[in-house]
Amino acid sequence: MYQTGKKFTDHKELQTVVESLRALGSKIVLTQGSYDLVHIGHARYLEAAKQEGDVLIVGIDNDQKIRERKGEDRPVVPENERLEMVLHLRPVDFVVLKHHEDPKWHLIKTVRPDVLIATEDTYTEAQVKELEQYCGKVLVLERQATTSTSAKIRLLQLKTAKKLEEALTPKLIKVLQETLGTQDES
Repeated sequence: MYQTGKKFTDHKELQTVVESLRALGSKIVLTQGSYDLVHIGHARYLEAAKQEGDVLIVGIDNDQKIRERKGEDRPVVPENERLEMVLHLRPVDFVVLKHHEDPKWHLIKTVRPDVLIATEDTYTEAQVKELEQYCGKVLVLERQATTSTSAKIRLLQLKTAKKLEEALTPKLIKVLQETLGTQDES
């Protein structure tokens, strides 16, 4: 049997492992995402995903793919650290890096999971129907936390901006008054 707890960047190598596991009778589960700033919602989600089969593979978006989708200030955590962090979560057997240049649904078509796990806003109903040709089934889970990573980052940014405003506004006003007051005396 293959050792779990492995990172893949080569999808062909992963495909070989998946074929061997499937030949041994393992039920393969696949899910995908960014996993930037791993939080309790991610852990709960992956725990629920693992319950659907024997082997859980997590596809993780590379840095460029995340920047293209979420903006230049993302990801907060670089791809190698995200891969390692997710691999340390108990339910996860394998992680694989998803490249920005990969064609649509490349990892899904490569793995052909028995169960593809997604959140409710990942795919449209039409896409789910289309994906079923590559998967045994597509299972859509509710979000497992009240706040997403993006929302947590926005909240931190807003709190930081408020603190800066509170700290700098009085100082800026004083500098402006001193500057304007000095100019009036000339």
